[in-house]
Amino acid sequence: MYKIFETVDEVSLYTAQRLLEKIKAVPAAVMGLATGSTMEPVYAQLLSALQQMPIDVSQLITFNLDEYIGLNAQHPQSYNYYMYQHLFNQLKIPAQNVHLPDGLASNIETACQAYSHAIENMGGLDLQLLGIGSNGHIGFNEPHTCFASRTHVVELSEQTRIDNGRFFTEKSEVPTHAITMGIQDILRAKEIILVATGRNKTDIMAQLFNSNIDEALPASALKQHHNLTIVLDREAAALLPEQAFKSAV
Repeated sequence: MYKIFETVDEVSLYTAQRLLEKIKAVPAAVMGLATGSTMEPVYAQLLSALQQMPIDVSQLITFNLDEYIGLNAQHPQSYNYYMYQHLFNQLKIPAQNVHLPDGLASNIETACQAYSHAIENMGGLDLQLLGIGSNGHIGFNEPHTCFASRTHVVELSEQTRIDNGRFFTEKSEVPTHAITMGIQDILRAKEIILVATGRNKTDIMAQLFNSNIDEALPASALKQHHNLTIVLDREAAALLPEQAFKSAV
């Protein structure tokens, strides 16, 4: 199902309300969270709503999608740092309920397996929040990632490193590898919300709408999911056919 709004603010407010509704309905919800510039206004809207309507989040459990390999938790470009800056410092979820991949794990493969197992042990994700890369990646699952993948190490594509290079002083500082939740982990979520905003997402959203389910376009795996909402602003939806707008409610 598509939800298409005029502005980024409207997209962010709607998405935050969906997250809030989940927390209210399932206080011990297991949520898969994403990072990136698309999510910053979403988390800002969520925190604003929680200030106006305080809700106990002490039972909430979170699992983040991914993390760069080689960056410590205090590095300003690590996703651990991002999450605490934009959400966790204000949300005050108990530390033991927050799960982020460890980019400095001594045994990365073992850490990846443990991450997927931890999600399973919680009964899977109740809701997974996703962004999308300009090459169609979800998490850091690059094109041609197996749809059966679990949490794993990925070599970042040149396009992804170019896209993310704007956050670093020099391109040479952009990590070459990351840990990412696998596509199978994502698809096992009971509910998925994919958010895309801005002109730089226009082409990939048109590709996604028109594509078959194909590992060359990782996000196309989401078409198999029974409870998927795609939330777009007017710019990201600019090249979608009328059919998509008719399905938007």
